[in-house]
Amino acid sequence: MKKIHYLYCGLLGLMIALSSCHARRAAMRGEAGELVKPQQSVAEKYADILGVDRNAIQNGRLYEFVDDWMGTPYRFGGQDKGGVDCSGLAQLLEQQVYNVNIPRSTSQQINIIKRKYEEDLAEGDLVFFDYDGKKFSHVGVYLQNGYYVHASSSKGVIITRLHDPYTYKYFSRCGSIVVDSANTQEPGR
Repeated sequence: MKKIHYLYCGLLGLMIALSSCHARRAAMRGEAGELVKPQQSVAEKYADILGVDRNAIQNGRLYEFVDDWMGTPYRFGGQDKGGVDCSGLAQLLEQQVYNVNIPRSTSQQINIIKRKYEEDLAEGDLVFFDYDGKKFSHVGVYLQNGYYVHASSSKGVIITRLHDPYTYKYFSRCGSIVVDSANTQEPGR
């Protein structure tokens, strides 16, 4: 009898795990740039982190991407789950969430934005910082309510408040990516 109970519990656990994987894949299905409703658990998690109403989390592709990469360690030049740097994370996010190709390095990424005031930032905009006396040496992607996601050299992929006392003193520029035919992909490519 115990064996049947353990088998039943194991099968139930497997079904729950598979359904959660299916829901995550569903949020990433379709064309990049297409707005896909987030899973309820992901929407609730990021609403709590960002201090917004659950209904403010609308872009399932964005928050599934962030959730998938959260905690990935920092690795200079990296662009996979073994390690990623800030500009690599920004490049991957823009490509996979918004279907926009941006350059690989922060020194090139800064040249493809239209500057904005920080109070005008929208999800997907880039935020740049000057660390170690180097102009535009760090980049993050704005989420909402004053938060951005980035690959921290000490903590890996994390979400940080833009007005965090440590990081804000290095904040230097922000803006929207200027989209043209050179940096968008056609469906199916």
